[in-house]
Amino acid sequence: MTGNFKVFPDSNVWLYALTNQDEDRKQKAEDLVEENEERICISTRVINEVCLNLKREAAFGEAEISRLISSFYLNHDVVELNREILLKASDLRMKHSLSFWDGLIVASALAGNAEILYSEDMQNGLLVENKLKIINPFEI
Repeated sequence: MTGNFKVFPDSNVWLYALTNQDEDRKQKAEDLVEENEERICISTRVINEVCLNLKREAAFGEAEISRLISSFYLNHDVVELNREILLKASDLRMKHSLSFWDGLIVASALAGNAEILYSEDMQNGLLVENKLKIINPFEI
């Protein structure tokens, strides 16, 4: 991996970092985001899922959601879903038996040139296209 590689935290990492669901995971997620702040890329898919869950489970109001969305776009590279990513996701689902949503996440991470995808929901250690390694940050 290069010195300035990109990382892609999945929505579960963001949700742990932004809520008090699990103190141990919260601390690990906060540390991961802080340590990689300038290398993070995120997708509109992840932003949508994070915002939806924060409204449902953490009672975030629209003002908080609006600030969070602005912060994501201000501080990180945002990968917006497009035809190429949607088709790539389909290909990845066939090759790696990923769920529909996980295929979108992996395709978005690849489109954002990430070298690490942090997620607790996918196969830890999986290397996709010799470019993207999936790491469960809560197993470290």
